[in-house]
Amino acid sequence: MNIRTISFGHPDAVKLNDRVQLEYAERYGDEGDVTPLEPGMFEPPRGLYLIAYDDQGTAVATGGWRTQDENDHGYADGDAEIKRMYVTPEARGQGLARLILAALEDNARAAGRTRMVLETGTKQPEAISLYASSGYEPCAKFGHYRFHELSLCYAKPLADATNGRAPAVIPAEAAGLEATAL
Repeated sequence: MNIRTISFGHPDAVKLNDRVQLEYAERYGDEGDVTPLEPGMFEPPRGLYLIAYDDQGTAVATGGWRTQDENDHGYADGDAEIKRMYVTPEARGQGLARLILAALEDNARAAGRTRMVLETGTKQPEAISLYASSGYEPCAKFGHYRFHELSLCYAKPLADATNGRAPAVIPAEAAGLEATAL
């Protein structure tokens, strides 16, 4: 697998986003996730968007984070919000979501964010299991779906446990990620 830093507007990102939207629509019976997202939200150092490619060069998994600070949608200063975590059905079971999640956490920590937050839903038991097993705990609801009964919100502190501070910013390449400006 090859995990690359990609723009949220890249054609591969758009394709995977379309696939995850179809899955949301199938699970929840609606139009998918309508949270407003723009490519600039995921541009370093205020965010990051990753895509995993298989050995044939096919985009098979994705995930990103974007900066959030205290606002009337329930976020807190220092938040990094996970968005568009998705693995195609044919690539599931290989640990890709866990790899992408760890890379996103490391990058957000390096960017000075202090808490990773995410919203998922009750009809996504695989996601709930991934997040719970990765140290995320339920938290107060935030974001676009904070008033929806099927919405679940989770958080995980990102501060370095040894000194309580975020480490210095690490370039994508040094973290084992291929930086791609597309």
